[in-house]
Amino acid sequence: MTILLDGGLATELHHRGIAMEAPLFSAQALLTERGREAVLNCHLEFLAAGAEVIPADTFRTNLRAVRESGGDELLAADLTRTAVDIARRAIAMSGADSAALAAMVAPVAECYDPTATPDDDALESEHGFFMGLLSEYGVQIALIETMNSVREAVIATRAACRYGLTPWVSFVCADGGRLLSGEPIAVAAAAVGHVGARAVLVNCTDLTRTREALGALAPCELPIGCYPNVEDRSDAHCAHGAPLPVTLEPEEFAQQLSGLVREYSLAIVGGCCGARPAHIRELAISIGHITKGVLA
Repeated sequence: MTILLDGGLATELHHRGIAMEAPLFSAQALLTERGREAVLNCHLEFLAAGAEVIPADTFRTNLRAVRESGGDELLAADLTRTAVDIARRAIAMSGADSAALAAMVAPVAECYDPTATPDDDALESEHGFFMGLLSEYGVQIALIETMNSVREAVIATRAACRYGLTPWVSFVCADGGRLLSGEPIAVAAAAVGHVGARAVLVNCTDLTRTREALGALAPCELPIGCYPNVEDRSDAHCAHGAPLPVTLEPEEFAQQLSGLVREYSLAIVGGCCGARPAHIRELAISIGHITKGVLA
């Protein structure tokens, strides 16, 4: 049975008036009571929509991002713990006892620029520090996502395994089933599988490129999945400070994604930037997880 992820937490926070600004982006919400309450409510809405895995708001609580914001290791640890606690609380409040607690693990530097990836020593140190926190705070799944190079994905996966976490590794792709680094996703899947990845996914990638990447992953021995980006990021719509419009409304999103589930026997599916609770609910209905509003 296909596992259903949530949608774009940052998108939902943005719609609730939380600014998405570098370097913390969605983690900015963790700094205020209003923001923390917004994170909790976003998780609850995704759970009500049918999400079976809730990744904590840790995409930018990693050490490098926190240091760029003027913080230190103590603040990185505090924000990470806060994010995990909120996600755990949401699962408990929802009554979805079978929902899994995950945490987002982003590239330590830039998501969309593989040339900014630091050297191996820095990656080993920073991913090791972060995975240690996640393990200490009781996270089950390390959702190592938006990876743009094989090198960083392998190091992050090794760190997750070293701390007893279950690594699901997700790549952001360009044309032709290749990472932003130019490396084929099939090569990336084999590399992370060799060091302990339990699933390989495609995320923060538009639907056309997602389909190409899934085609390249079809022979992969690991479970595969996707959670595409459905934001319209064309220049015409990139007004500063405003949430972006979507390229797919919920019903069309569900139709397209459920088609991919069938075509590629996807084990994990959900939404990335732009996907709101309505998108996840329609997807849950489309793949048979929800009937008349009740979890199957």
